[in-house]
Amino acid sequence: MTNIGIAMTGSGSAVPAVSLDNERLSRIVDTNDEWISSRTGIRDRHLADGTESLSAIATLASQRAIAMANISPADIDLIILATSTADDLFGSAGQIQGQLGAAQAVAFDLTAACSGFIFGLVTASQFIKTGLYKNVLLIGGDLLSRWVDWSDRRTCVLFGDGAGAVVLQACDRDRLLGFELRSDGSKNSSLNLSFQGQPTELMEGINIGKGTYQPITMNGKEIYRFAVKKVPEAIEKSLFRANMTVEQIDWLLLHQANQRIMDAVAERLNIPPEKVISNLAKYGNTSAASIPIALDEAVREGKVKPGDVIAASGFGAGLTWGAAIFQWGIDN
Repeated sequence: MTNIGIAMTGSGSAVPAVSLDNERLSRIVDTNDEWISSRTGIRDRHLADGTESLSAIATLASQRAIAMANISPADIDLIILATSTADDLFGSAGQIQGQLGAAQAVAFDLTAACSGFIFGLVTASQFIKTGLYKNVLLIGGDLLSRWVDWSDRRTCVLFGDGAGAVVLQACDRDRLLGFELRSDGSKNSSLNLSFQGQPTELMEGINIGKGTYQPITMNGKEIYRFAVKKVPEAIEKSLFRANMTVEQIDWLLLHQANQRIMDAVAERLNIPPEKVISNLAKYGNTSAASIPIALDEAVREGKVKPGDVIAASGFGAGLTWGAAIFQWGIDN
């Protein structure tokens, strides 16, 4: 069988119009801009109002990615939506498929929290490399504002809403150079958006759990320790599989969770600050959307160019983490 590789040929992103900066946030919770920005690097975040859906924002990001890739929705074979905040608990990828008019595409959701985009990238690559599909739309999108306790200053300052998308296409040279995916369920309690039910009697002797999901809870110190240790390891293993060194990386693109985490990871890998892509200050932590939004902005600004080598890593609830080394676009 002929070797089939993948290339990332288009990107797009979208965020809600409404933003909430630190100064205005301090009017509803006991905090201030200096406290938030010095500890996290976040200054602003975009929030979906009650009428905006994840599927609509993700569809807009997808349309922009498809246009950049110079294909049509009818060319898409597979849609993977990495999200933890679907509009429908049964999944939202199908809605996006319908809104795009991508009638030939299989569509499904993938849930791996803030690692979702990296997990989705590796999943999509397997479908392409086996020859099953040629054009895959990978979306990372989350509306975490739906599940934030806005009276909890430890978490409400962190999260924002948005979606980013990329088009992955079959090609003769593989631009996904190496990857590493990991999970550690023993630390699951460090970051949760969990269902909480109350026993409800259906009939005598039969009880069911009725309830809903509770707001996000997080052990910030544990997540920090986890990220700064595990993320460099995953990137180093991905580089080993790619037969590359840190010096060959053009850009470090991490999940946009906390500037301190990104700085610490870059320092451990000896990657200079000018090679680190960060838009955290504008958007906060958008979970599975953070990597593709930051990538799309860097591409459209002309910062990331075809052939550039990117080391990307996502990390978060599960706990899950993963890294991928890839080249952007198709270089001649």
